[in-house]
Amino acid sequence: MNGVHDMGGMHGMGPVQPEINEPVFHERWESRVYVLTRAIGAWRKWNIDTGRYYIERIAPAEYLRMSYYERWFARLVELLVKTGMVTQDEIRKGVPEPGAQKASPPLRVDGVPAVALNRNIESNIDRSVRPKFKAGQRVRALNIQPLGHTRVPRYARGKTGRIHRDNGVYNFPDTNAEGRGPKRQHVYSVRFTARELWGAQASPRDFVYIDLWDDYLERA
Repeated sequence: MNGVHDMGGMHGMGPVQPEINEPVFHERWESRVYVLTRAIGAWRKWNIDTGRYYIERIAPAEYLRMSYYERWFARLVELLVKTGMVTQDEIRKGVPEPGAQKASPPLRVDGVPAVALNRNIESNIDRSVRPKFKAGQRVRALNIQPLGHTRVPRYARGKTGRIHRDNGVYNFPDTNAEGRGPKRQHVYSVRFTARELWGAQASPRDFVYIDLWDDYLERA
């Protein structure tokens, strides 16, 4: 979707200020949000694309105000309510409603290492799905303006590049995010020149590689 989250190529956002020796978590509550997200995710009530979509749906002013893990927490609350795992009243009061069913978490301590290393992404090998493009071929990213989730950055839409590599077959984010099916297809690393993306002022020696699905591309 078009939203404030898609900041690639935007002007006026200020310089990137790397934090020297940045810790994994800046506050203890951030680690708790991360653990809650992974533990609750073990119920498989939503997928990775749905999770990304619900962060994108945060109101622009709130999105810019929030820190990274504040967005994670806001997303988690929305999905918990959407899937019926809790109610808005329970979130507001911080206690379960009388008679609420207590669920047993599917993730046990001994299962944590496997979950930590697995994002539930299926194998990228599927010979039944034919690629639409091949390495070296010139392609154009479609200039789409979707209302829902998408992985095509705005700065690349309508731009021409060249297939660098076929990464294999993956679920299509646009449909997967909204529960309309995985629609598995090939994903390519597409090389764009910096000048194609940013204009003549960009360096002729620079390139950007973007992973794009079959349905995002057309022959150029």
